[in-house]
Amino acid sequence: MRRAVIVTAGTSALIVALLALKPHQSPAVAGPAPHSPTAPSAPHPTGPSRGASTGTGTFTGKPIDTQYGTVQVAATIVKGQLTAVKVLQAPDQNGRDQQIASYALPRLTQEAIGAKSAHIDAVSGASYTSQGYIQSLQSALDQAHA
Repeated sequence: MRRAVIVTAGTSALIVALLALKPHQSPAVAGPAPHSPTAPSAPHPTGPSRGASTGTGTFTGKPIDTQYGTVQVAATIVKGQLTAVKVLQAPDQNGRDQQIASYALPRLTQEAIGAKSAHIDAVSGASYTSQGYIQSLQSALDQAHA
C-alpha cells in the first residue's frame, strides 16, 4: 500500500513537471523572421582599408529581426579571411534573453572564426538568436566579397 502511494505521487509529480515545460518551436516551423522595413540600414565597410579586391576591413551585417529581438554583427576581414566578429545588437528584453545571448553569442563567434564563414551550427537552446547571427554574419561576408 505504501509503495503504491509513493509511485502515484512520483508519477503525478513527473506529469506536472512535464506539463510545465514550454514546447520549443523550431525556426523552420515558425517561418522566416520578418525584416523591419522601417529600419533601412545601408551597411558600409569601415576600417583602415575599404578595398573589396583585398577583402580587408570591417563590414557591418544587416540587422536581423527575430522573435526575441534584433541580432546584428560586424565582421572583420583580413586578406579575405574572417578574423573577428563583433556583436552589435542582440536580444536583451529580459533576463532570459540576456542569459541565452551571454552563452550563445561567444560560441557562435568562436565557431564562425574557426570555420572562417557563416556555415556554422546553431547553438542548442538559442535557435532564433543563432539564425539571426548567421544571417547577419552572412550579409557582412557578402559585402566583403562583393
